[in-house]
Amino acid sequence: MENFEKVEKLREKTGVSYEDAKNVLEQNNYDMLEAIIALEREGKVNTPKDGTYYTGASQDMENVRKYELAQRQYAGSGQSNVKDGFKKIGDFFAKIFHKSMEIEFCINKDGEQKANVPLLVLIILILGFFWITVPLIVIGLFFGFSYNFVGVDKVVVDVNEVCDKASQTAENIKNEFKKDEEENE
Repeated sequence: MENFEKVEKLREKTGVSYEDAKNVLEQNNYDMLEAIIALEREGKVNTPKDGTYYTGASQDMENVRKYELAQRQYAGSGQSNVKDGFKKIGDFFAKIFHKSMEIEFCINKDGEQKANVPLLVLIILILGFFWITVPLIVIGLFFGFSYNFVGVDKVVVDVNEVCDKASQTAENIKNEFKKDEEENE
């Protein structure tokens, strides 16, 4: 690039006069970067307020700046969204695990607590040994066992109502069988 072309390029990029561009290039041995820095020191080039720097005030450079900013935001947001998503999922499972250890499944007979296990253990038993655990719980209802959940949440109260209704239903069925047997004798 010839000196004249460098002067024109510097004028185009910085918006300074031909004379200022020529003088600053001559002072800096036609080094474009040094010339731009010198113009900035003299206050003849306006720097953007957002901290990024592009010489010139042309619309093309403004579009390039917007495009690069959008690219950085898009690239950064994709990685942080994935990280945030995994973090939210991990936090959700940690919260569920913590709650499942706080809530206990209690087994009662004749108003006296016979055993209690964390809800997590009950869930594992049901998932792993469904065909053993669920029938044992149902059979226990007919032998006078009742079940409830002890914990701090309102959900526990609602589940306890269901457990009480199941116990009452089993008791009603048992009483009907006894009544039928007495009538048949």
